[in-house]
Amino acid sequence: MKWNNVRLDQNGKWGLLTIQRPEVLNALDQETLNELEQALDEVESSADLRVLIVTGSGEKAFVAGADIKELRQLPSSSEAERLATQGQQLFSRLEELSLPVIMAVNGFALGGGFELALSGDILLASDKARFGLPEVTLGVLPGYGGTQRLTRLVGKTTAKYYALTGEMISAEKAYQLGIVQKVVPHDQLLDEAKQLAQKMSKQAPIAMNYIKKAVNQGVEADLSMGLRLEASYFGVVFDTEDRLEGMDAFLEKRSASFQGK
Repeated sequence: MKWNNVRLDQNGKWGLLTIQRPEVLNALDQETLNELEQALDEVESSADLRVLIVTGSGEKAFVAGADIKELRQLPSSSEAERLATQGQQLFSRLEELSLPVIMAVNGFALGGGFELALSGDILLASDKARFGLPEVTLGVLPGYGGTQRLTRLVGKTTAKYYALTGEMISAEKAYQLGIVQKVVPHDQLLDEAKQLAQKMSKQAPIAMNYIKKAVNQGVEADLSMGLRLEASYFGVVFDTEDRLEGMDAFLEKRSASFQGK
């Protein structure tokens, strides 16, 4: 399917989802949110995809936030709440995809762009990347999950500091805070993401799905409940052909060929 603001390319078992509104630093307007939902429909319906990369087009921005011009025209608080709910549901859907999502943050990831990045499983950042929640400077607050996901990641007081001040976070500081897993030179970012996607696409897809579930669901539970959840999912993946293939490959000293069964 062809979209105006989003492009989805598939390369074997991994896909590249690019937000492309470079003239407005890839800002998220209503049309772009709708197109992202449609792109995720395609991702979920694909029998071949095992890893997804998300990035922004151009040299300056991953996603610089919501489209402020469009937000300024919202007619009511109920419409604002509806938009926030749509963004939250979209990013939660992305977070809960059955396949791993790599965020390749190539520039400004502000407001909704930071919230989008936080919904990924692995964050790779260009050394030129900048993160932040500047909504307070506009008289509002993060509405697509920023107050919740950032708090769970860096702790309550640190999240409040950045949300209350609107201060930007450099790529290196984001690495120190544990927001991103790796910082790479700007011109190497996409190659790094593709190499990681290629490597992960060879792993057992059912196991990767349940690893995501165990982490995402377990973090909201106490330790004993999380451990029971982990044991349950261990039992689920044990009853797969991929488990037999992986263990046989190890014993036979060869590379495994996982089929997602």
